[in-house]
Amino acid sequence: MNPGDDQDRSAVHYKHTTLSGWGHFPALDCDLYRPEKVSELAEIVTGNSSSVIARGSGRAYGDAAVNGGNRVACLTRLSRMLAFDAESGILRCEAGVTLGEIIEVFMRRGFFPAVVPGTRFVTVGGAIAADIHGKSHHRDSSFGAHVKSFTLMLASGEIRRCTREENSDLFWATLGGMGLTGVIMEAEIVLRRVESAWLQGETVVASNIDEAIEAFERFDPIYDNSVAWIDCLSKGSALGRSALDVGSFAAPDGLPSSKRQQPFRISHPRRPTVPFNFPAFTLSGPMVRTFNSAIYINYRRSAGHKLFDYESFFFPLDSIGNWNRIYGRRGFVQYQCVWPLAESRAGLIETLEAITNTGRGSFLAVLKKFGQQQGMLSFPIPGYTLALDFPVADGLMEFLERLDAMVLSRGGRVYLAKDARMRAETFAAMYPKLAEWQQVKVSADPSNRFSSSLARRIGLSPQ
Repeated sequence: MNPGDDQDRSAVHYKHTTLSGWGHFPALDCDLYRPEKVSELAEIVTGNSSSVIARGSGRAYGDAAVNGGNRVACLTRLSRMLAFDAESGILRCEAGVTLGEIIEVFMRRGFFPAVVPGTRFVTVGGAIAADIHGKSHHRDSSFGAHVKSFTLMLASGEIRRCTREENSDLFWATLGGMGLTGVIMEAEIVLRRVESAWLQGETVVASNIDEAIEAFERFDPIYDNSVAWIDCLSKGSALGRSALDVGSFAAPDGLPSSKRQQPFRISHPRRPTVPFNFPAFTLSGPMVRTFNSAIYINYRRSAGHKLFDYESFFFPLDSIGNWNRIYGRRGFVQYQCVWPLAESRAGLIETLEAITNTGRGSFLAVLKKFGQQQGMLSFPIPGYTLALDFPVADGLMEFLERLDAMVLSRGGRVYLAKDARMRAETFAAMYPKLAEWQQVKVSADPSNRFSSSLARRIGLSPQ
């Protein structure tokens, strides 16, 4: 679409630019809009016949918020907090508000988002569209479990309120629906009460994958949150060696005396920034193996009972600006999969052995346990999930297709908010409620106005 195109009836300014997700792969040309008013957003949605997708902070890793050759509506300027009920903990806000902004305002008042992912820079709209999960999924389920309602702008410009009782089909199709049912405008979300900014917990070192699973099973009934770093290049009896961090928000009387008077105060050290894309040799198998060995040794030295501040526990990578540059100019793909509980051990062993055999190491490899889940296209199922970062390199896509086949054969699935390359037939086989979701999509968006590069690639919308 060009600025003079007769089909463009919208007067809202846009910029033709190259967009990508957080992984910098793929990077595609799009027309980017930044509406400041609801009326401007309505013009963008209804103003011409080409497709559009909403975008928040751009923290989806792949092409979920990219719309190659078409339009993207960035909602970060629609970011007001509208109302808060301290008795119920219900916050009403616009979709462009980030979880970090919510924490900045409400942590000191004793409230925290019920579910957070590994970064605080995700918007509320993005959290709903991806139905994000966190370190407490075994207890709290996903973000959607704490959404009371949201308003959705349809392709016609009509705005509908969606709850579990009102427009319930749209509610469940939008949670995890990757922005393809409409544009999320506002949401009511339930914040959890906390008494401090600190978590009491432990670091537990596991010498192999069996010890890691045993640690999750032992500590998950005790602590609200759990996550493990896992060495994806260890072999033999050390396959899957890990370090598990567990913790729950602490009460003031459980804090050291120096912190009891100001339990919500933590220090904010200066944040280093990765100034340039790292060269390819820093991502080689031997370098990653050396790096992982150093991390494991450090965890062994620091194991035991700990007091974590919420930033270092929930958002460790946010302390490094532009950390995605570590993976070099070509970018990276994050691969996150989950297996049913009965298949998780075998699936983890099979996947880790495949990685070690190819030497495609990951600097950042994370293991978590999921609990119960609702939602038509929501990613989690009860079982174990593994997230891995791979720099884009020759042969990577073929290798990831091999992993897809392994995961699928055990009844698992891949996370859409991280995906940048899955095939349509693989996706359809992994998500059994796809047909149900498509019925809602056709009803809500018969002209397929809402689309993205991800949607076209995996068959969620026509080419």
